[in-house]
Amino acid sequence: MDIELQTPRRFRSAECALIALAVVAVVAAAKLADAFLVPVVVGMLASYSLKPLVAWLERIGVHRAVGGAIVLAILTGLVFGGIFLLRDDAKAAIAELPHAARKLRIAAHETARRPEGPVAHVRAAAAELNRAAAEAAGSGVAPPAPQPPVLTGLQKWLAEQSSRILAVVADLGIAAMLAYFLLASGDTFRRKLAQLAGPTLARRRITIEILDEIDAQVQRYLLTMLVINVVVALTTWAILAAFGVDHAALWGVIAGVLHVVPYAGSALTIVATGLAAFLQFESAGRALLVALAIGAAATLIGTGLSSWMLGRAFRMNAVAVFVALLFFGWLWGGWGLLVGVPLLATVKTAAERIVPLRAIGALISR
Repeated sequence: MDIELQTPRRFRSAECALIALAVVAVVAAAKLADAFLVPVVVGMLASYSLKPLVAWLERIGVHRAVGGAIVLAILTGLVFGGIFLLRDDAKAAIAELPHAARKLRIAAHETARRPEGPVAHVRAAAAELNRAAAEAAGSGVAPPAPQPPVLTGLQKWLAEQSSRILAVVADLGIAAMLAYFLLASGDTFRRKLAQLAGPTLARRRITIEILDEIDAQVQRYLLTMLVINVVVALTTWAILAAFGVDHAALWGVIAGVLHVVPYAGSALTIVATGLAAFLQFESAGRALLVALAIGAAATLIGTGLSSWMLGRAFRMNAVAVFVALLFFGWLWGGWGLLVGVPLLATVKTAAERIVPLRAIGALISR
């Protein structure tokens, strides 16, 4: 009797261990193969979002291959058209960078020279620690602290960011090509997945339902994010224009683009607009007001409108979404923050339709 009771328990433990090892192996593979997986995932999500437009063109007599090319060409044209319209503001902002850097250097130098400032206190504490270390070592004079090469570090950071921008552009190009092929193929990929699901009609029906629900989830998410990002861009532009900040339209577009990245995008917008206001007005109080106004708007939109719309679209609890963003952000960086919510919605959709995974679906749902 004991042997019969222990065998299933041992068997279940072995199964759990194998599942855990399989999950760790999949996560490690996804981490190592990010250069391959990121464009593939972004391209598939883009094809899901553009599929209704291509289907509409097909209904009016345009072939899917031609319709996919037209939709991608229009999308690319809109992006480059927006860049063209904002080129003057961008050029003016770039031309002001040397002057802004000079202002920052002067402000930092004045802060450091203040005898009662925090920088002076930190410097005095460091000097005392160096003197104590020198006395303990038997030397009367503390060695001077080496100064870090600020310019070299800045140049290195700029070079790294330039290479990352090129990598992002390359990923977008690969994703656009994959999205075009998926759009041009129509339902071929869907039919093949249904065939691979199994020989029974029930398995194929469940697979088709999962794919249809994933289509709807991704499309709702991207439409929701488009509305939210437009609201963020318009609100940021209105606030900065009311405060008289230069290039308010450019900052509005930047805020809308950065808001695609949850949490981190809003934080970057607050810091960047506050710094821009400080460099323009040379007043810490006015810059703080600008940053507080942008932060209040981002909080209201993010926790109010965004949570309400995403909650209605996906019916997922906030804890699962936040943990998923942390996980995918660690896994794929900025791309992971961008695709984390659609991937979580995909997992939720599949888990709710597959019986052994329904516990995961219930954990993610609200």
